[in-house]
Amino acid sequence: MTVQLQELAAQLESIRQEAQQALTATDSLDQLEQLRVKYLGKKGPIPQVLGGMGKLDAADRPRIGALANEVKETIQKELDRRRLALQAIQIQAQLEAETLDVTMAGVYRPQGRIHPINGMMDRVTDIFVGLGYTVAEGPEMETDYYNFEALNFLPDHPARDMQDTLYLPDGNIMRTHTSSVQIRYMETNDPPVRIVMPGRCYRRDTVDATHSAVFHQVEILAVDEGLTFTDLKGTIKVFLEQLFGEVPIRFRPSFFPFTEPSAEVDVQWKGRWLEIMGCGMVDPNVLKAVGYDPEVYTGFAAGMGVERLAMVLHQIDDIRRLYTSDLRFLQQF
Repeated sequence: MTVQLQELAAQLESIRQEAQQALTATDSLDQLEQLRVKYLGKKGPIPQVLGGMGKLDAADRPRIGALANEVKETIQKELDRRRLALQAIQIQAQLEAETLDVTMAGVYRPQGRIHPINGMMDRVTDIFVGLGYTVAEGPEMETDYYNFEALNFLPDHPARDMQDTLYLPDGNIMRTHTSSVQIRYMETNDPPVRIVMPGRCYRRDTVDATHSAVFHQVEILAVDEGLTFTDLKGTIKVFLEQLFGEVPIRFRPSFFPFTEPSAEVDVQWKGRWLEIMGCGMVDPNVLKAVGYDPEVYTGFAAGMGVERLAMVLHQIDDIRRLYTSDLRFLQQF
């Protein structure tokens, strides 16, 4: 072996040892990448050593080339080994930093609750849906025609004064009952009709323990051939039994412009009679207003205040408690 061959071989061995020591000492993936470029890059020490092969005999050049490849493979294997080791260390450190202590107490997040008004409205609606009724809704801002005229309220009818209506600047009104939905539905649907109408209503009531200017109603309407007051009483009886259980029920004569005859319905609850809802047979004039023939069709309607039902069933003493958003009160439901 010539002196030049020995020198090049010694240089390559020195590069191998130096690279192995540097790779073993590195402690980050960034440093590892820098060492890869330093020892295996085009401007690294191995290409510089190979540049001196031109001085070798032709027979010696393959030996130096093979030795250089061995050094490269050794450095590459050490790089791969060290990379896997550093990656494992990095993952372990991340796992330790993100460890979840399952013995620690969890963060309490209170669940939301259904408001007693919404709960009562859903409960009433579900009972009538179970009886075959379809849910119908209408606008809260109404015209005088749908809110009064089509429901048999004459222009000078005293019942208009009873409503204490909220009139808007454009002549429209905030609906005083959900009965307006009856007219809108019947105008676009032929008999038979079975609908339940939940919704918000507005009146100029002075707010106190039992009155609110904004409140909720649920009404029902049934129109078909041959319906009688007996059908109305049977429907109301089934509904109240679903809501209150087996309780005494009584019907008292009353008056509503859109029903004739009309009645108030009471239940005996907690030892006393309580007024629960109003009802009656649909007035023939209402049927005529929507194009139904009152000689062929009859119908019945009933309506109730949702807040009233909630106060009775939950024994709430003041309607204003339903609107104050006091969690101490609402969390009871």
